[in-house]
Amino acid sequence: MANPKDSSVRLAAGRGHRALPGPSVVPDRVLRAMHRAAPNIYAGELIGLSDTVYADLNTIAGSSGHAVIYIGNGHAAWEAALVNTLSKGDTILSLQTGRFGAGWAQAARGLGINVEVIDFGTDQAVQLERLEAALRDDKEHNIKAVITVQTETSSSVANNIPGIRSAMTACAHPALFMVDSIASFACEPFEMDTWDVDVMLTACQKGLMTPPGLGIVFIRDRVWPLHEKANLKTPYWDWTPRVHPEYFAARFSGTPPTHHLFGLREALDMLLEEGMENVWQRHHVQAQAVWAALECWAQSGCLEFNVPKSDDRSWVVTCVRTETGLAGRLRAWCESEAGLTLGIGLNLEPNGAKSTDDLFRIGHMGHLDPHSLLGMLASIETGLIALGIKNVEGGVDAAMKIIAHAQAPSVG
Repeated sequence: MANPKDSSVRLAAGRGHRALPGPSVVPDRVLRAMHRAAPNIYAGELIGLSDTVYADLNTIAGSSGHAVIYIGNGHAAWEAALVNTLSKGDTILSLQTGRFGAGWAQAARGLGINVEVIDFGTDQAVQLERLEAALRDDKEHNIKAVITVQTETSSSVANNIPGIRSAMTACAHPALFMVDSIASFACEPFEMDTWDVDVMLTACQKGLMTPPGLGIVFIRDRVWPLHEKANLKTPYWDWTPRVHPEYFAARFSGTPPTHHLFGLREALDMLLEEGMENVWQRHHVQAQAVWAALECWAQSGCLEFNVPKSDDRSWVVTCVRTETGLAGRLRAWCESEAGLTLGIGLNLEPNGAKSTDDLFRIGHMGHLDPHSLLGMLASIETGLIALGIKNVEGGVDAAMKIIAHAQAPSVG
């Protein structure tokens, strides 16, 4: 028998936690709903269930328009939004705060769409005055659409969606307003009608707590005349037969994503049972707890927020910059010694000046409660201590105070 003093102890033997900014944790209820035999796709419960899925998706989006479901990921939803509204040679304006906003613009270029870019860097939100100036300069209204993301998953920047629409309105610019809400949907508020968003897209693997596989696009009535003129749409991507199907399977241009629909139905039930106002507030409190911990850890001088201003930060993911190589070592320690998987860093500098091993991301979205959140933060703090980082103690205590205050019952 080995002498315990001669070997280190491995402690990661329980159920691991994936603190990724998607795919998020899939609840057991969702997994159980999907664990079933293949259903009849021509008649029966699946048809009625799908009707309720579309209706409740629109409710969460604050939309009186239509939802379209594609078998695909967020990139599929990007393409669907573009080809159904634009034509080859059209010009769009991309408001970029990170890798995924740039990726959507690249998808547009691949389709033959001209893309103008305003790059706001990766540590701040869209600056509304710069957007307004660009739109006022477009006197011939060549810009057919403005596209951006609500939460930029790579940088953890959160953009002010109603503010962007207000800037467009102030210029009386007729461009479509299209928003990627993949990371933030069902976690942060989104009011499609109230905010006057024309097209919004998301996917099922983040706030909707369902395994990856569905891309979802929400459209409002203003889009239909432009859709008729769009010359990029193809039979599979065209949302006309999906919105007005002649038979059930036409909603999906073929075989429905049966088990994803069962899982998504259960996830929607969970969200609506909790109440969307509470879901949004829960994510806000969880974000504040993460920020409180990071503010404490930052006193070490070894790590810092990627987004300095709290008003510009996402409620669902926090990107952290570290001293050289620390993020990579911390991710490795958390994975092997604590059973915690942190999000990798996505290079945020065009010239590659900052290594991905100098960045990590904490996903705090979806099916998450205080014991999971605090355990995640405690594991990070423990990892920092184990790696010899000084002056990081107290981050978990700071997070606990945020949660305790949020949940303190009223007295008297």
